[in-house]
Amino acid sequence: MAARKSATKLYVLDTNVLIHDPAALLNFEEHQVVIPMTVLEELDKLKMGKAGVAADCREAIRKIDHIIGHASPTEIALGVPIIRAGGAAMGHLSILLDNFDAPRRSLPPDLNDNKIINSLVGLQEKYPNRDVVLITKDINMRLKARGCGIAAEDYQTDQLVSDVALLETGYLAVAGSFWDTQSTVETFHDSTGTYHRIAQADLPDELGINRFIVDQSGFIGRVVQLQDGMATLQDLPAEQLLARSAWGLTPRDIPQALALHLLLDPDVHLVTLTGQAGSGKTILALAAAIEMTVATQQFRRIIATRSTQGLDEDIGFLPGTEAEKMEPWLGAITDNLEALHSDDEHATSSVDYILQKVPLQFKSLNYIRGRSFQHSLILIDECQNLTPHQMKTIITRAGTGSKVVCLGNLAQIDTPYLNPISSGLTYLIERFKNFSHGGTLHLEGSPRSLLAEYAEKHL
Repeated sequence: MAARKSATKLYVLDTNVLIHDPAALLNFEEHQVVIPMTVLEELDKLKMGKAGVAADCREAIRKIDHIIGHASPTEIALGVPIIRAGGAAMGHLSILLDNFDAPRRSLPPDLNDNKIINSLVGLQEKYPNRDVVLITKDINMRLKARGCGIAAEDYQTDQLVSDVALLETGYLAVAGSFWDTQSTVETFHDSTGTYHRIAQADLPDELGINRFIVDQSGFIGRVVQLQDGMATLQDLPAEQLLARSAWGLTPRDIPQALALHLLLDPDVHLVTLTGQAGSGKTILALAAAIEMTVATQQFRRIIATRSTQGLDEDIGFLPGTEAEKMEPWLGAITDNLEALHSDDEHATSSVDYILQKVPLQFKSLNYIRGRSFQHSLILIDECQNLTPHQMKTIITRAGTGSKVVCLGNLAQIDTPYLNPISSGLTYLIERFKNFSHGGTLHLEGSPRSLLAEYAEKHL
C-alpha cells in the first residue's frame, strides 16, 4: 500500500524569483519554502554594486537571514518556522545542500540551473511522499525541470490579471447613446461644471474614480465620486477637451484628450499611460510637465528617468555628470522636446532654451532608491520593464506635492523574466484601480506616422 501524500508541498525558489520579489518566500502559506545553496551563491555574486538587481538581492538575503536567525544546521535542513505578523508561525523555510549523490535522472552539472534541477530530483527521491515544485521565472528552466520529472511553475503571486486584454483601459466605450441605458438621472451645475448623479447599479462594476464613459453620440463623462450607491459623473464637452492645450500641444483624438485632462489635473497624483509605439504617451506627458512646471508653477522640477536593460548596471566612473550620462538613454525626452518646438523659427535654440529654463533633471533609476522628491513631477518611461517590486520602490519616492507619470508599452518588454501579465506596469494599473487620486489611460492608434502605424500592426 502506497504511503499517503503529505498535504504540505516543497516549493523550491529560483534566483530570479527572489530578484523579482524579495518577499516571495513569505507567499506560500503553510507550505515549506526551499532555497538551494546554488541560489544563495548566485544572490551573493549579484548583491554587490548599486544596480537595481543588487539591492533586490541584498533585501532577499536579509529576509532569509531574518527568518533563519539562530537556528541550528539541523533545524535549517528540516525547516525553520516562518513567523508571520502577529507572532503566529505558518510554513517553513529550509536551505537545500547540493550534496546528493547523482540521481538517476541527472543533467550535466556544468550550469547552475542544472545543479538546482539535479538537487530537486534528489530531493524528490528522498521525500517521495511530498510534492516538490520548482518556482522560476525562466521558461526554459521550467521545461528542463519537467523533462526530469519535476513539477515547475511560474511565480504568479503578483499576477493580478489572467489576460492582458482584461487590463483597465481607463474609459468605457458605449455603443449608441449612453443616456438610452439610464432611467433616472439627477443633473446639477456649479462653478466647476455640469454633473450627473446616477445609481451605481446602472453602471458597469469596473468603473472606478477617474474612469471615463465615452459614447457614440458625443457624451464624455468622468467618474468623480462613488458614494452611497450613487455615482457622480462630470460632463466633459468633447470640443473643450480637444481644444485644450499644454505647451502648445493639442490632442489629436479623444483618448489623448482624456490623457491630457488627467495629466493637467492637480488632484490626480498618479497617471499611467499605456499604448503602442507612437501613440503619443511621451509627448503628452512632457508637454503637460513643462506646462505645469513653467507656466502654472505647480511643481518645482521635472525628474525624468526610464527603465532599460542598460540601466540595470552602474552608470560608471568616467567623466561626466549623472545628467550627461543619462541623456543618451532619455533620447525620447529630447526628441519630443524638439517635436514640441518644430514650428519655431529657431527650433534648436528653443530646445536649448527650454533645457536651461525648465528644471528638467535626468536621473538614473539606480540612484532614485532611498531618496524623496518634494514638489516634483516624476516622469518614468519604459515602465513595462520594471518588476512590481521595482515599481513600488520608485512610486514610494514621491514626496509632498509630487506627481508621478508612468509610461509604457506592454508589447515591448525587453527584460528576460517579465511578460505583459507579470510586468510592474500591469501590477501598478491593477493595484491603483481604486485609488481616488490616480488615473490610467490606454492610448489607441499610432499617430507618429502612417509607416509606424502599419509597422506596429504588420511586423
